[in-house]
Amino acid sequence: MARRKKGLPISGWLVIDKPAGPTSTDVVNKVRWALDARKAGHAGTLDPAATGILAVALGEATKTVPYITDALKAYRFTVNWGAATNTDDAEGKVIETSEHRPDADAIRAALPAFEGDIEQVPPQFSAVKIDGERAYARARAGEEMELAARPLWVESLTLVDMPDRDTAVLELVCGKGGYVRSIARDLGRALGCLGHVATLRRVWSGPFEESDAMPFAEVDALAKDPALRDRLLPLEAGLTEIAECRCSAEAATRLRNGNPAQVIATDAEFGEDAWASHMGRAVAIGTYKAGMLHPRRVIVEESA
Repeated sequence: MARRKKGLPISGWLVIDKPAGPTSTDVVNKVRWALDARKAGHAGTLDPAATGILAVALGEATKTVPYITDALKAYRFTVNWGAATNTDDAEGKVIETSEHRPDADAIRAALPAFEGDIEQVPPQFSAVKIDGERAYARARAGEEMELAARPLWVESLTLVDMPDRDTAVLELVCGKGGYVRSIARDLGRALGCLGHVATLRRVWSGPFEESDAMPFAEVDALAKDPALRDRLLPLEAGLTEIAECRCSAEAATRLRNGNPAQVIATDAEFGEDAWASHMGRAVAIGTYKAGMLHPRRVIVEESA
């Protein structure tokens, strides 16, 4: 018999405003400990130096993580012109400098080349795997690598502010797998001035916004306190990007047993991902076809 995991069967989302310093895994581990939760994960890594929205999924909500990971996300970041670093951010070693500085018109003129479907080379210090090893591990050992470009959808890239001639503040809205550090690096080279990220903040992630988030320090302050559970958002908050299909109690039972079932009242299109609900609660996630939901993930009702 499989050993039962320790912890409470808590399901839902806790949206954290991550400070600079801890890794995304550090945040997840602290949330899991503070809630004594059986299972936890996050929807989209933030670098240790980055701040902002980190959505932590608990229990059955971990089954909805792909829909947040794939959703659009927005980042506000500061670029320092005049220097390239080996990490493409302020944490790294300066490897090249330039005296040139772009004006606002030049920056705005360069931005459209970074919108739409683009190809982006990840930073040398990134979690990309090369022959089973993380790129950052090789980079720390002094190795320079030829990393393959990867496709990225950029919804928008906007100049927000220019505090001084050495600095620009931009906002990026992009899809899954984007590296803000690569945007800063490549934009700096396109402008002929070089550049790297000085500060980075994720301001929203899919359906989760700053107004949903709690400061990371409060997780410690409310650890093991029922008040922390009151801050959870429902599992269903992670499913707003796909269509909902309401279903009967009988259909809910079939779906939870992994069987296709008839659903009602949906705007899902044939072949689309959708989720089934009964009495407002998620039952299953799957593919909608001709009035039926074919489940791929079933949502188990949990109670602590």
